[in-house]
Amino acid sequence: MIDTLAVVGATGAVGRIIVDMLVARKFPARRIKLLASARSAGKPMTVGDTSFDVEEMRPESFAGVDIAIGSTPDEVAAEFVPWAVERGTVVVDESAFYRMNPDVPLVIPEVNPDAIATHKGIIASPNCSTTQMVMVMKPLHDAARVKRVIVSTYQAVSGAGLAATDELRQASQGWLAGTAEPRQVFPHPIAANLIPQIGSPKPNAFTSEEMKMVLETRKILGDDSIQVSPTCVRVPVANGHSESILIETEKKLTADEARRLLAGFPGIVVIDDLTAKQYPMPRECSGRDEVFVGRIREDISCPTGIAMWCVSDNLRKGAATNAVQIAELLATRGGARA
Repeated sequence: MIDTLAVVGATGAVGRIIVDMLVARKFPARRIKLLASARSAGKPMTVGDTSFDVEEMRPESFAGVDIAIGSTPDEVAAEFVPWAVERGTVVVDESAFYRMNPDVPLVIPEVNPDAIATHKGIIASPNCSTTQMVMVMKPLHDAARVKRVIVSTYQAVSGAGLAATDELRQASQGWLAGTAEPRQVFPHPIAANLIPQIGSPKPNAFTSEEMKMVLETRKILGDDSIQVSPTCVRVPVANGHSESILIETEKKLTADEARRLLAGFPGIVVIDDLTAKQYPMPRECSGRDEVFVGRIREDISCPTGIAMWCVSDNLRKGAATNAVQIAELLATRGGARA
C-alpha cells in the first residue's frame, strides 16, 4: 500500500479511463489525486460512488506523491516529469517524450516486467500500436526468436483524441447526407476514407508513428537485430486498433504451435475460426483490456513466417491499462517511494 498516487491529465480521454480503472481495480493507495490544466481544474469528477476534486498541476502538486501516471502531450510531460522526479515521485509516463531515453525503461508488464527495477524515477509506457504488436511477438520470440516483422496498422480515430472521434461522427453524417464534412483534426476527409500517414515524415520516407514501432520494439525486447517494416494507416473506426502482422522466426513454428503459444500468454485472447467467421474486430474488442489475435496461419511466401490479425483497444491496453499495470507493479514490488 502506498500513500498517494496522482493522475496527470485526468480529464482527458485516457486519463478518465485511468481513474475508472484505479477505482475498479482497488489500486493500493490511500489517496488518489487528480491533476489537470488550469482550464480543467476545479471541476469534480465522479467515478462510481467516489467523487474527486481536480486540482491544477503545479510543481508543488507532487509533494508527497509516491507514483504519478501521466497521460499528457509530449510538451507537457517534458515540463511536469522533472517537477515530480525532483520531489521523489516515480512517474509512469504515457507520452513519447522519454521512451527512447536510455535511462528510462520502456515497459509492457506481461513482456518485460523486470525492467521496472532499473528506473531512475521515470518509466515509459509504449506507443499503442507497438504494445499490441510486441504482446503477440513475445511468446513467439521466446520460442523461436523473431527475425523480422512486417506490419500494417489500421488505427482508430480515438488515438488522435476526443476531437478526432467527434470529427469522425460529424464527417460520417456529412458524407452520408452529401453535405460539408468538418476537417479540423485530419488533413483529409476521414469518413469513408483511409489516410496512410500517422505522424510526421522522416528522412527515410517512413513516418514518426512507424519509426516508433521499429525503435520501441527493439528496446522492449532488448534485441536491436529485429527488423520491423511498418505501415501505419488511420481508418474510419471509432476505437480499437487493428494490425495485420507477418512474423518471421529463426526456428519454424506451425500455425498450431503459434496458436498454443499465443493462447497461453497472459493478456492475449485467441479468436480464430475462419470457417465460423470468428476473428477479432474493433467493435467487439473495444472496452476490453486484452490483446486479441486471429487469422493465425503459416505464411506461404516465407518458410518460417506466421501471419495473423491483431486487435486491441488503443485507449486501454494501448494506453490506460498498461500504465495502471506498471503502477500496480511499482506499488506491490516496492519500487515507489515508501
